[in-house]
Amino acid sequence: MEAVRQLRRRRTLVIGGVLAALPVIVLLAFQIGGTPGRADRTTFIELATASGPNFAATLLFMGTGFLLVIPVALFCGDTVAAEASWSSLRYLLAAPVPRARLLARKFTVGLAFSAAAIVLLPLVGLAVGTAAYGWGDLRLPTGGSLSATEALPRLALAVAFVFLSELVIAALAFWLSTATDAPLGAVGGAVFLSIITGVLDAITALGSLREWLPAHWQYAWADALQPQLEWGGMIQGASLSVSYAVVLLALAFRGFARKDVVS
Repeated sequence: MEAVRQLRRRRTLVIGGVLAALPVIVLLAFQIGGTPGRADRTTFIELATASGPNFAATLLFMGTGFLLVIPVALFCGDTVAAEASWSSLRYLLAAPVPRARLLARKFTVGLAFSAAAIVLLPLVGLAVGTAAYGWGDLRLPTGGSLSATEALPRLALAVAFVFLSELVIAALAFWLSTATDAPLGAVGGAVFLSIITGVLDAITALGSLREWLPAHWQYAWADALQPQLEWGGMIQGASLSVSYAVVLLALAFRGFARKDVVS
């Protein structure tokens, strides 16, 4: 079974271990360095020690943009290319299973592991933060706070948006995985393009063109952690990511259907 095979792979265990250990590492950093200093502009990092929900939000803030891109790109970019590099892909295709079904199964499993990685980081952060700083209200960088019972569904909504925003990375990595026999090329290509879009988004001279970059909306999940829930940015970001993902997946399925697999 594809899910069991992926679960037993060393890279899955390493990624899970790293994501589970990161909240503890951040906690130790706060314990050694003291309470985060106040900057001119308050962020989730400055409020990390306020409560368990604040610590979870801080971990999500730290993971957005790069850290969570890596497991998504790895789980979705390694899945087909790894089979080709092991010279086992042609044997999988020899079975009476349509290529489209094989790809759909591999992408579904890759997405499932990606979702687990995205959920794992703030979930462990919530447990570690609650043990260290107690269960309390979620203090907001904009002022005010959300009660702990209200903060949990808002955090879940933020995590769901992060997953949707990463769909474009997942689809890009998967497309590259079907086009190359080098897993590192597929994973690295997706991560590299993610970095490039982030750099382009920082160029304010591009003006409204930046709104067509997935990176432009990656922190829109913060709108879920406002006294008044705001949907606009999250809807635009999720719609853009899903639209790009559909195109990239169509390219992956179309190209792989015609590919002469010899490895």
